[in-house]
Amino acid sequence: MTFRWLKHYSPRSIYTRAAIIIVVPVIVVQIVVSVVFLQRHLEDVTKQMTLTVVREIEMIARQAPEAGTQDHFLTTLAPFLSPLHINMRFIATEEVPKADLRQWTDYTGRQVLRTIRNRLPQVLAVELPNTRQARLFIDTDLGPVELSFDRRRLSPAAPHQLIVTMVFFGVLMTAIAFLYMRNQLRPLKRLSDAAQAFGRGHTVPYSPSGAIEIRAAGSAFLDMRARIERHLEQRTLMLSGVSHDLRTPLTRLKLGLSMLDEEDAAPLLQDVSEMQQMLDAFLDFSRGASEAMPEPVDPGELLRQIVEDAQRSGTDVQLVATEGCDAGEKVMLRPMALRRAVENLIGNALRYGNRAEVSLAMTSKFLRIRVEDDGPGIPADKRAEAIKPFQRLDAARNQNKGGGVGLGLAIVADVARAHGGALRLGDSERLGGLCADIVIGR
Repeated sequence: MTFRWLKHYSPRSIYTRAAIIIVVPVIVVQIVVSVVFLQRHLEDVTKQMTLTVVREIEMIARQAPEAGTQDHFLTTLAPFLSPLHINMRFIATEEVPKADLRQWTDYTGRQVLRTIRNRLPQVLAVELPNTRQARLFIDTDLGPVELSFDRRRLSPAAPHQLIVTMVFFGVLMTAIAFLYMRNQLRPLKRLSDAAQAFGRGHTVPYSPSGAIEIRAAGSAFLDMRARIERHLEQRTLMLSGVSHDLRTPLTRLKLGLSMLDEEDAAPLLQDVSEMQQMLDAFLDFSRGASEAMPEPVDPGELLRQIVEDAQRSGTDVQLVATEGCDAGEKVMLRPMALRRAVENLIGNALRYGNRAEVSLAMTSKFLRIRVEDDGPGIPADKRAEAIKPFQRLDAARNQNKGGGVGLGLAIVADVARAHGGALRLGDSERLGGLCADIVIGR
C-alpha cells in the first residue's frame, strides 16, 4: 500500500507539519476519551442512578391506597416520601407540561429521559430545568401528581467538568509545545535561509545553534560554503593570472607585426586579435559574478541601456516587451555581471544570426530575461553540453562567423546561478532560432 497521494495534500513547511504532528494526536485522544467517557462510563452511571430512583417511585406506587381523597393519598405515602427526600403534590391538569424539558448543555439528560420513559409508562412529562432540581409528572386515579427531588440523584453532578478540564489542559499543553517547537525549529529556519541566500549568491552571517544535529548540519554548511568560496577565489586568481601574463607577449607580437608590411601582417594580426578575444573571455569567466555585491536595480531600465548600447554599434537588436515590470520597481541584482551575461547572449545571437530580440517578464516569484535570434539554434540533445565551459558545437553554430573558446553560455549560466537562477535554452517561436532565458527567483 502506498501513501504517495497524501503528498499532494500534506503541507510543505516543516513548521506546519510539526504542528500537525502535535495537534492531531491531542485532538484524537480528547475525542476518543470524550466519546468513551460519555457513551460508556457516564451513560452507564446515569442509567444506574436513574433506575434506582425509578425503583423507589415504583415502591412508593405500590404503597399508594386504591381509593380515597388526595389528602388521604398524600398522608398515606408521607412516611415513604420523607426518607427519600421526595416532595409530592397534586396539580391541575392544565399545569402538566406539554413536553419534556431539558437544557441543551445537559449531557446526561437524554439518558435520564430515556430510562424514565421506558420504566414508567404512566409518566406524563419530565422536567430537568437545571442541575439541582428534577420534576416528574405522573398520572394517577386521583389526578396528576408532581414529584420533585434532587437532580443529583439521577446523574453525576457537573459531568462536563472532566471534558472542560481535559480541553483546557490540552490547549495549554499544546500552546507550550508550540512555543518549544518554534524555538527548536528556529535554528533550522536560520540554516535554511542562509543556504538559500548562498544559493542565490548572497553571503549572510550565520552561526550554528540549536540541537546537536542542527549544529552539525550548520557546521557542515559553513565548511561547504568556505570550500566553495575558496574554490571560486582560486579559479579567479588562476585564470586572471594566466590571462594577465599572456597580455605581455601579445603586446610584443602586435608591436613586431606593426613593423611588417600591412599585407603580410594582416593574417597574423587577425590571429593575435582572436587570441586577445580569447583572453578577454577567460577574464570574464574568471570574474563571474563575484566582483560586486547585489544592489537594487531596475531591470527594465538596465535592459534598455544594454539594447541602446548594442544598437549604437549598428546591430539589429530590439527590446520587444517588458511584462509585469512597474516603473521604478527594483530587484536585488549584480548589474555588471547581469549586463555581461545579456551582452554575451546578444553577441551570440548576432554572431550566428542577423536579428536579436530581448524581452523581460517579471512576477512576484521570478524574473525572466529572454534573448531570441533567427540563427540555426542548438539541437535539444546538445543544449546541456553547450552550457559547459570550453564547449564549441560546430554542428550547431557556424564557426566561420566568429571565433570563441566556448565560454559565452558558460559565463551566462554562471551569472544566472550566482543570482539563484538558471539559464534555459529552447527554440524561438517568434524568430525560429535559439531562445535563451535567464530565470532568477525573487
